[in-house]
Amino acid sequence: MTQEQYILATQPNNLQRPGGAPIYPVGIYGWRKRCLYFFILLLLVIMIVNLALTIWILKVMNFTVDGMGNLRVNKQGVRLEGISEFLLPLYVKEIQSRKDSPLILQSDRNVTVNARNDLGQLTGQLTVGSQTVEAQCQRFEVLSSDSGKVLFSADKDEISIGAGKLRVTGTEGAVFGHSVETPLIRAGPSQDLKLESPTRTLTMEAPKGVEISADAGDFKATCRKEMQLESTEGQIFLNANTIRFGNLPHGTFAASSPGSTGPKQIVYELCVCPNGKLYLSPAGTSSTCQSTSNVCLWS
Repeated sequence: MTQEQYILATQPNNLQRPGGAPIYPVGIYGWRKRCLYFFILLLLVIMIVNLALTIWILKVMNFTVDGMGNLRVNKQGVRLEGISEFLLPLYVKEIQSRKDSPLILQSDRNVTVNARNDLGQLTGQLTVGSQTVEAQCQRFEVLSSDSGKVLFSADKDEISIGAGKLRVTGTEGAVFGHSVETPLIRAGPSQDLKLESPTRTLTMEAPKGVEISADAGDFKATCRKEMQLESTEGQIFLNANTIRFGNLPHGTFAASSPGSTGPKQIVYELCVCPNGKLYLSPAGTSSTCQSTSNVCLWS
């Protein structure tokens, strides 16, 4: 538009077209035109800034066709590389680490793994805290990596240990509050085996027999009060090169005349009272055991 056309357009024109129709100028002029150019320029600047920010975010977050940053999406699922932090619960079907690196789950308080059924009810829970590790489930099992054999299992009824050997290395041994069923109890090499009940009784039972053996050492059983060996249907058999009974009482035998002196007695005879008590009596040419001995009368 030339200057003459602009002047003609801004000035009132009372000219009439042939036929009597008035002529009106068409377009945006003056301050309206300047505002339109300003808004178009501002919009262009905003678009450039948004494009620059978008490119910067894509660069910083490392967006690619495969994923974002350390997150990669493939056909098998989602793959995370490096350290990842989850602020809300994570619901997954399976978590695996790379073949050449371990899988580490870390939390400032505790790590809890929950298992739920189709109804959303909690069926199993594993909690690793700062001081304790808790597992809540109907049955807890530890399997062997090579054969899948159950090494340890626990439920509300029993605890089963399927390993070939259970070793207790504590200085105080193992403490059981109730009965223990096992085919063998054996101490380690060059170590003593001790079975003790400090305040109650110790009972060993077996339907076909109880065998206690010490192949390269001594077997010692001590008690404070009485030790009782009882066989209801069989016999008690003692087989050894030497059988000793210590601290047996000495009975008296009055066959010799009073006041007679002789050599010191070094040979004694083992006698049994009617109640089963043993005592020693000075040996003579014949048996010196008497049921009226002072040991039997005062026992």
